[in-house]
Amino acid sequence: MSIRVRLAGVLFTGAAVFGAGCAQTGTAANAERSVSPPVTSPSVSAAAVSPSTGAPSAKGIPAGRSAAPAAPTPAPVTERPTIKFGEHNADVKALQERLRKLHYDPGAADGKYGQATQLALFAFQKVNRLKLNGTVGASVWKALDAPRTPAPLVRGGADDRVEIDLSRQLLYVYRDGEIALISHTSSGGGYEFCTTDPGATSQRCRHAVTPTGDYQTGRRVEGWDKGPLGSLYKPVYFNGGIAVHGYPSVPLKPVSHGCVRVPMSTADLFQKLVGTGVDVHVRGSV
Repeated sequence: MSIRVRLAGVLFTGAAVFGAGCAQTGTAANAERSVSPPVTSPSVSAAAVSPSTGAPSAKGIPAGRSAAPAAPTPAPVTERPTIKFGEHNADVKALQERLRKLHYDPGAADGKYGQATQLALFAFQKVNRLKLNGTVGASVWKALDAPRTPAPLVRGGADDRVEIDLSRQLLYVYRDGEIALISHTSSGGGYEFCTTDPGATSQRCRHAVTPTGDYQTGRRVEGWDKGPLGSLYKPVYFNGGIAVHGYPSVPLKPVSHGCVRVPMSTADLFQKLVGTGVDVHVRGSV
């Protein structure tokens, strides 16, 4: 059987080609393109459905319909930086501001990780049962988001009081029943030392201890107070010659002659927060 086709005034004759899916070339194939395509069902076949999501794939979307927008890719989680002593940047400033909000004393929020910030971080690490390394890593950031609150050392204490925990070398100041200051301390080191009292001809030896008990704040000095064992910065005495005072060195272990050392900037803050005649409770042991 032959087919006679007239295109543009020219008569062509050729054999008919049948066969579904066969590629056609030549002029006869061009002629067949003018025939309307067969109508297909608008339903999406199973092969056009994504096996992973069950949603229609791009090839299986019927004419006149648009593909559903793809779900947004979540932004990557940025890890918080590790902060170490000596750094100076915005991350340190954020750390200082957070510590101050939690009633620690890192000194000025100037973005400089110096001694005051380190000692405040030591106090925070003690309260939150973290390793005392002065480094802000993942565990410290987590604790800063959900910090522990120290339990009171005394029950039924006055709304305004000072608590000193010798076991953990921590000091707490309460104002109106709430913690207003948490500080790292260094109390009596337990060693023996000897001094010559004014007017005496012989030395008197004793152990460097901070006695436990209940006391009240008394005499205070606004600046340096020079004594037989050295000078104390802004001391607030609560048991004879034993005071809470500032000192340039406040190590992680007890080393004082019996007083309770706090960082220099904390001594300034302590005098502002604590008046005269305020209860002081000393508990625990070294």
